[in-house]
Amino acid sequence: MEINEQVTAILRYGETCDHCLGRFFGKRSHGLTNDERGCGLRIASALTENKPYKRPSGDCWVCADFFETVPEWAEKVGEAVEGIKFSTFLIGCRVPPLIAENEEMVWSDLSLSEPEPFKSEVNREVGKAVSARTGKVVNFKTPEIVCILDIANGNVEVLINSVFFYGRYQKFERGIPQTHWDCRACKGAGCKKCNFTGAQYLDSVEELIGRPVIGAFDAKGVILHGAGREDIDARMVGTGRPFILEVVEPKKRSLDLAELEAAINRTAEGRVSVAIKRWSDRPEVETLKSNKAHKKYRILVEVDGDLSADEFAKAVKTLQGVTIHQRTPERVAHRRSDKIRERTVLDIESLGVQDGKFVVEVLGEAGLYIKELVSGDGGRTRPSLAEILERKAHVTSLDVTQVEGAKEGE
Repeated sequence: MEINEQVTAILRYGETCDHCLGRFFGKRSHGLTNDERGCGLRIASALTENKPYKRPSGDCWVCADFFETVPEWAEKVGEAVEGIKFSTFLIGCRVPPLIAENEEMVWSDLSLSEPEPFKSEVNREVGKAVSARTGKVVNFKTPEIVCILDIANGNVEVLINSVFFYGRYQKFERGIPQTHWDCRACKGAGCKKCNFTGAQYLDSVEELIGRPVIGAFDAKGVILHGAGREDIDARMVGTGRPFILEVVEPKKRSLDLAELEAAINRTAEGRVSVAIKRWSDRPEVETLKSNKAHKKYRILVEVDGDLSADEFAKAVKTLQGVTIHQRTPERVAHRRSDKIRERTVLDIESLGVQDGKFVVEVLGEAGLYIKELVSGDGGRTRPSLAEILERKAHVTSLDVTQVEGAKEGE
């Protein structure tokens, strides 16, 4: 079927606006809007068939004259984004089922091979109108906000995309988890056990960093993405742990990171400290999470019975470069799969004695359980320091002093 025959067949369905008529051939020719394309096709059809030219008179059977309301939708978007700071945006829409069925019926009946969907034209035309109204720029890949037009209900939903920044944190206080934990008893609902806070712990690194951030960005919340995590009873000192903070639904986006860093360090003083390096993005979160960074630890080890520093140091050195076979430790078995992992002790050294305990520095491959390397975990970790010494040994305190292999990208 030739194009003029297809146009005639489409017009037989009922009154069709130029937007919809042109959109059925939307991938033919360039430099025309669908409105212009439809008008041209209508004129060409009239000339070919030697019939009077008839302008569309409204009540389009395909789209119910949606495109006459584009200025109104641009105004609705403007009202919906009022108070939100942004420079780039994208328009999306929910297409009413009847409109989708109408255009798909024509595609199928006439075997049209080059149509443009209604949704695409809506997003483009409303996007152009919003850009002209607000001066903001459409961004198809990484828009700061996305405005969803609910055409059936006449509403606009605004999705504010997250803001990300990269840095390193230090944790100076033991007993603080990295991220928020819901109360184990009530699962966050609030109960007597958690004093109706819904939290297992009142503070976390995520919350200590996040509270001033939420206020500064006028955001809904934050999510801390760390390059691994330290145990709740461990400190994170030395060079600090790399992290990316995701700021959820921020109404402000452009802040001075140096001022933000100062605000965080002021409110979390003595507990957590941050060094914010730069802005980041979601793809880098995946890179950070997948990066297997080596970690250096400084630990205090208590050993049963009398043992000289030299004897202890010799035992420690036997673990240098050794591959350790670790079955999932008892203390985390409830939340991790039960399997045997092989990890290498890259470097280990006894540094002397402190308060009657031995000071040890360990550089371990990512995923090496340090407490179990010392205690043996009832035989689940082999070899272990306790096994070599042939006596009980356990870690009394642990500090992470360095996270290696994390890419700064500065």
